Amino acid sequence: MPTSIDVFAKAREHERLEQLRTARELGVFPYFRVLEGPTLPVVEMEGQRRIMLGSNNYLGLTGDERVKQGALDALHRYGTGLTGSRFLNGTIDMHLELEREFAEWLETEAALVFTTGHQANVGTLGTILGPGDTVVVDSGDHASILDGCILSRAKLRAFKHNRIDRLEHTLERAAEDGGGVLVVVDGVYSMEGDVAPLPEIADLCSRFGARLMVDEAHALGVLGARGTGASELLGVEDRVDLRMATFSKSLASCGGVIAGPADVIEYLRIQSRPFIFTASAVPAAIGAALAAVRICRSDEGQSLFAKVLDNARYLHHGLRELGFKVVSPTRLADGTEIVTPVVPVVVGDDWKAVFLWKALFEAGVFVNVAIHPAVPPSGALLRTSVMATHDADILDEALEAFGRAKRAFENEHGPLPAPE
Repeated sequence: MPTSIDVFAKAREHERLEQLRTARELGVFPYFRVLEGPTLPVVEMEGQRRIMLGSNNYLGLTGDERVKQGALDALHRYGTGLTGSRFLNGTIDMHLELEREFAEWLETEAALVFTTGHQANVGTLGTILGPGDTVVVDSGDHASILDGCILSRAKLRAFKHNRIDRLEHTLERAAEDGGGVLVVVDGVYSMEGDVAPLPEIADLCSRFGARLMVDEAHALGVLGARGTGASELLGVEDRVDLRMATFSKSLASCGGVIAGPADVIEYLRIQSRPFIFTASAVPAAIGAALAAVRICRSDEGQSLFAKVLDNARYLHHGLRELGFKVVSPTRLADGTEIVTPVVPVVVGDDWKAVFLWKALFEAGVFVNVAIHPAVPPSGALLRTSVMATHDADILDEALEAFGRAKRAFENEHGPLPAPE
């Protein structure tokens, strides 16, 4: 007897269908905009010059001649693709060089390079965890972390974003589950731009006998004297069991890495299904990432890390002065305030967010829009982000455009949330 349910029905009847249709009709659909050149501080997008404040190219290395040459050298040496998984025919000596560089840079015993950052999280969590374990996650964690947890079939327990009291309560409950416990948090959160309170998290993990994994995707090449992320900045590198990072942000390429104890990394190398059954990255991506890592580890790296943080503070201050509600800096135990390259502007209403995005787009500034479920309900925001290669003139031009867009928007749609 044939089924009466069409599995395609969800694609034709889902709750966002009408919203998408309306957004396209109004010309305010903010996604899948087309770039027509490299991701630099100023880009060509859909026939117009636009200031790029919507990229994760934090160090600006996508335009660096050494990184491009690294990609070209790998392309000429190994060809366009490796046509197989790393487990079989897809490992090259450049993979091994990159893994050694990462292990040295992050000061861990070993590292394993994956084809994508998403795959690194899914492949690690889906392998390390099992149905008898419990994984504790921050509600703001990367989607790839949640995907890996689901793949593992471990018991999933979430705590409210950056709330140490809720983490403690969650760990108390997890201790009663009977299996191993792994806490997984982002070093820097991709939407809010805030930093995880890692010392307090590490203290709780020690107290409850849990392991700790930190996703440094948005912190690598940004935080810490060596640029290795929030774990370094906050002095807990020796208390973090696994550290994950991506190549698609500061490293101007595409890929992912997991670093930690040699025996755990070797276990992943031979047991992780997403690692074993995914084709190896194209050689050009590995060559670019290796060149970018070496720039970060050189004396030049520290100046790049400092510059991107300077630009973040400059943009954050400028937006606040214009009357935008920006997410507050993270205050460290010593009173230092950290503004990461992710500088979100809180709008609240989904439709207001896309209309403000459109006003900025037409004014020649590209930013990202985050609406529910990427953020909590009524928590829509414009996610701006800076590069080390933005200069003051470009940022001032962008701020002027923000000011004009705000005035025009509020005349038509009413006030935006004010700074706190």
